[in-house]
Amino acid sequence: MLSEMDGFDTSEGVVMIGATNRPDVLDTALLRPGRFDRQIVVPLPDLDERLPILQVHSKNKRMGSDVDLDTVARGTPGMSGADLANLVNEAALHAVRRGAKEISMEDFENARDRVLMGQQRDSVVLSPKERERVAFHEGGHALLAYVLHEADPLHKITIIPRGAALGVTMQLPAEDRHIYSRDKLEDDLCVRMGGRVAELLVYGDLSTGAADDLVRNTELARRMVREWGMSKEIGPMAWGSQGQVFLGEDLIHTRDYSDETSKVIDDEVERILREQEARAIDMVTQHRRGLDAVARALLEFETLDGATVSRLVDEAFGKPVYADGRKVGTSLRPAPPLPPDDDAVVAANGGGVWAPPSIPTA
Repeated sequence: MLSEMDGFDTSEGVVMIGATNRPDVLDTALLRPGRFDRQIVVPLPDLDERLPILQVHSKNKRMGSDVDLDTVARGTPGMSGADLANLVNEAALHAVRRGAKEISMEDFENARDRVLMGQQRDSVVLSPKERERVAFHEGGHALLAYVLHEADPLHKITIIPRGAALGVTMQLPAEDRHIYSRDKLEDDLCVRMGGRVAELLVYGDLSTGAADDLVRNTELARRMVREWGMSKEIGPMAWGSQGQVFLGEDLIHTRDYSDETSKVIDDEVERILREQEARAIDMVTQHRRGLDAVARALLEFETLDGATVSRLVDEAFGKPVYADGRKVGTSLRPAPPLPPDDDAVVAANGGGVWAPPSIPTA
């Protein structure tokens, strides 16, 4: 390639175009002036760009009168053009499977669930105890997603197994974000602790259901300490997660800091995670009746949207969590009716003054 590029005459008007998603590992000989000396970054489309992409892919498809592509565009942050094309195709396939002649908003909703959360696994049958535990686990995530100010608004919560998960809590940002504050990151950590904490408070022990939550939280907390300078002990210093990325990167990891610094990083990561776990315990304890209401509704309806969860939590709290109505869960279809308002809860909390159990150490 290099020899052919050197053989072109400047008057021939030949343009060579290449594409890569790892420009950091390109040989410098390719990037010298006269070769690939012009780089054009193509980021993921934002809200204003997703709508025209959806319109292009929907042009030759029959759309129902209830389809609002602007709403679909707002609900697909982080999707690439190929993802959006796949979303429209999945919606069309869902419409065909249910025997409809037009694509409706329901089809887009189910298509997005399949793209973002995985295919529904009807073959997985949970026992009543497992189903109840999953309901409380996902209810803990949903509760904190609603009551924490900086957490992304709750879109949907389900205890129907999808992909590799037995239940899913989906949040959608109200707007495209390019910068994340420490408050936002801490709220994200706290929300992911919600499932583990809900199980701990209700059952007094822990399960394997929070494995993925802990992995993602540990990775995020480590980046806060090591890359973004969000630790007082580390201060304004940053170390990249890896050096140059080549074949075998998973076998050999390098670092540019000492063993003593590594110990400080590990201690800071642990401190951040324990602080957010304690914060999650306080918040779930404060809204325990809301957790019970959400879990009870999940066991009855299996899937709830954000608007229903916010209404359940507000009613159980006795007043709106957000008096000004600033944060409301998102919804693309009508919410199911609320379950009967009674004093029964799925898991009894003793009837007296309740206190959170201690966290098992082993």
